[in-house]
Amino acid sequence: MYAWSPAPRSLGSLIQSLPRFWTLPSQSCISFKTFYSATLGHRTSIAAMSASPPPTPPSRAPEDNERRFKTISSPCEWVEDYHPGGYHPVLLGDVFNNGQYKVIRKLGEGSYSTVWLARDLRNSRYVALKILVSEISGSTTELRILRHITEVAPAEGARHITQLLDEFEHHGPNGIHKCLVFEPMGPSVNSMVEELPQFKPRRWEMKVRYPPQMAKSILKQSLQALAFLHENGIAHGDFQPGNMLFALDDIDSNPEDVLQQEEDMEASSISPPVQRLDGKQDKWAPRYLCVAQPLAPFTHYGEGFKIKLSDMGGAYFFTDPPTKPVTPLGLRAPELILTGAVDKTLDVWSFGCLVFELITGQPLFCIPGSKFADDNHLLSLTAGLGALPDELFKHWKMSSLYFTPERKLFNCQLGGVAEGGEPLMVEQTSMEELFDQAGPDLHEEEARKVKALIRRILQYDPAKRPSPAEILFDPWFCEIEVEGGSSR
Repeated sequence: MYAWSPAPRSLGSLIQSLPRFWTLPSQSCISFKTFYSATLGHRTSIAAMSASPPPTPPSRAPEDNERRFKTISSPCEWVEDYHPGGYHPVLLGDVFNNGQYKVIRKLGEGSYSTVWLARDLRNSRYVALKILVSEISGSTTELRILRHITEVAPAEGARHITQLLDEFEHHGPNGIHKCLVFEPMGPSVNSMVEELPQFKPRRWEMKVRYPPQMAKSILKQSLQALAFLHENGIAHGDFQPGNMLFALDDIDSNPEDVLQQEEDMEASSISPPVQRLDGKQDKWAPRYLCVAQPLAPFTHYGEGFKIKLSDMGGAYFFTDPPTKPVTPLGLRAPELILTGAVDKTLDVWSFGCLVFELITGQPLFCIPGSKFADDNHLLSLTAGLGALPDELFKHWKMSSLYFTPERKLFNCQLGGVAEGGEPLMVEQTSMEELFDQAGPDLHEEEARKVKALIRRILQYDPAKRPSPAEILFDPWFCEIEVEGGSSR
């Protein structure tokens, strides 16, 4: 592929075109004639000619007045996260591990990594290359857990968890990055639903959700994977649709040019050029950002499709729980919200929420991030599942904004009643009523079984929640067989 280098259009971009001269032995002796030729005759100032390199950015997210770059609106990672301790700058065509892995496509990004499709030039296969931010590369438990799975149950682990193929370290401008090499996988359960043919072309009245049997298979396969982890003393910690991936068809049979992502800004494959506000050259960020292109066209989603759990970055051993799990807001268990308690049943609570979400196409608890997110969540729990037990309720520091001393709900306005204002009351809708209102494509008897299963899982007392293995024996899950599952 060609290197992407647009014609200079501003003083800042003109200066950015000069670094090749500063690397010459005579870097302090560039002639005016050479400078004039390099800038295509544009006039500039002596100050621009002697522009000093930018200072090293701080190894943290910048304050508003510390931002380095012009805003990029492409759906990519935040460009300001390219700093010491942050992402490694990657361009299409880059090679890693002494020339073994050649990057050809971006698959996705997260808070702590970017993920790329790469060609393994030594073994003639495609792999997924996960490059961690350097800040956590020396302390991640992800690698310890993946190694543990490989040691104790390699065959069963490979059926349920995306397979680790290789690991290495890469030194870059932002530090030392741990790089994990996995088998390539298709889109997540979160995004694959958008690719199903029945929703193309999209019409406004469509309910975009998986067909019931497909949703049921996704849930059972992910539950089998969760049961496998729990049987080996591991909690996933970030159990959500974004970390459930569809398996691919035979991707290795495709030539590289079919899978290659184009360096094409017009096609929205990459972002506009990354430009500093001060016009200087930045060595910590890439020249452009890549828009993620999951492998949806190469994904098997027909009969017998396979789901695996991915991203063990939030996982932990039961014996060593984290102080702050990375569980998404709407999937947090009540004890995590109120007391910070962390145990293996947090995954089970998340699963109960996901049964509702995958069958109805709507989240059970939709909690936008805000200063009152916890209050919002706890009010939603009270409405959907019933009153919190005293043992939990006493930890709700803001409860007096919503409940009388006798625990009677009098206000649903987040943050409390405004001075001189009136309390806001909204209709309290149970989980079962929300389920029915969503109109899932189930017969009445099956809908009853699903609602009973959700109730059985979403218990306020963690000790009363069933284990993943026990949930697999629920009558609803016993009705479906999935290929390649565990003994359950």
